[in-house]
This record gives sequence, C-alpha cells and structure tokens, in this order.
Amino acid sequence: MSETTSETVAQSVPEPSSKGLKLLLDWGPTLLLNILAPILTYNALTGSGHSEPTALLISSAWPVVDLGLYFALHRRLDEFGIFTLVTMVLGAASALAYNTTELIFLKDSALTALIGLGFLATLFTARPAMFYFGRKFASGGTPEGVARWNGLWQYEGFRRGQRRLTVIWGVAFLVESVVKAALTFVLSTATMLTVSSIMPWAFLGGLIYYTIGYGRRARARMQAALPDAGA
Repeated sequence: MSETTSETVAQSVPEPSSKGLKLLLDWGPTLLLNILAPILTYNALTGSGHSEPTALLISSAWPVVDLGLYFALHRRLDEFGIFTLVTMVLGAASALAYNTTELIFLKDSALTALIGLGFLATLFTARPAMFYFGRKFASGGTPEGVARWNGLWQYEGFRRGQRRLTVIWGVAFLVESVVKAALTFVLSTATMLTVSSIMPWAFLGGLIYYTIGYGRRARARMQAALPDAGA
C-alpha cells in the first residue's frame, strides 16, 4: 500500500466516538421516532381497541416526522427512516388480508421474509443496503462524516465487507421468518404471542452485535495495514 493510499485510508476510517452525549444526540431522535414512539403508539392504540392496520398506519406517522426533520437539517432523506416507514406501511397493508390468529402470525413471517429478500436484492444495485445503514451509524449525519464514509467505497475490502454484511442480514431475516412460521403451527397462541414479541429483537440484537464487532475488526485490519502501524 502506497503512503498516499495509506493516508487516505487513515483519514477515511471512522473513529469510534467516546462521547456518550454525541452518540445520544446522533441516535436519540432516530431511535425515539423510528422505534420507541411507534411501538408505544401501536401498543396504546391496539390496547384501546383499534385495529392492527389502523394502529400501524397511525404509528407510521413517527418515521414520517423523523424523515421531515432529517431532510430539514441535512437536505437529504434518511435511508433508515425510509426503511422503517416502508416496513410499517407494508405491515398495515398485509394485515388487512388476515383475520385469524395463525394467519396474523404467518403475515409477520411473510413480512420478515420480504425484508430479507429486500436486503439481498440490493446486492444487485450500485451499493448494498448495509452501506446505507452503516453510513447512518458511522457518519453521525454530518456532511464530513457522510463524505468520509462515501469515500471508503473506493476500497475493494470495504465493498466486500458491506456486501457480506448485507448477505448476513438478509439471510438472518429469512431464517427468522421460517422459524416463526414453523412455530406458528406447534405453539399455543399465548406462547406464540410471547415468542413473536421476543424473537425479532433477539435476531436484531444478534445482528447488531455481530455488525459492530465486524466493523471494529475491519477497522483494526485497515489500521494495521498502515506502514507506521507498528511504530
């Protein structure tokens, strides 16, 4: 690796932030408007007697708010918010076709499979899904951070890593959908309600844990490849 290329890599590798406040400011609004607020709104609406499609559609207003705020601040749309919004709208639309307990559980499995296929489909586009999710996490949303992350695409190892992560996430969603569908026919409704509430978070937590670890290992390898790494 030439000295010029090494310097470019060093400048392009995102440094992990040790400031909890900065992390909170970067991710607090996203997590609140795309995850916490929709879940609380959905549970409150369904608990008060509203139908699942209605609850999902109303809850999807929160990602719309997040998209609007993000666009106002950065003048571009946020891929994470778009993904959340599309998922919720698809869930609301598909819920209209199901009216039995088993079919509702199978609907959830079908939607999870659709998400997995969507991840895998992006492998045939210019950049895979995990490139955009990674940029959301690593850049902090700043123009400098986004430009630094975009610049990493020139490196073959980085491109390979983003595609590998996209495959892993896509396959994991497909596995989750198959497991949930199979359990629908062997577990009681009460047990399946618990399983269907916990399983997505378990899969997602495992994927996030693996992705963070993979990113740290990749960053360490890139830094170790620099000529002065051992100095």
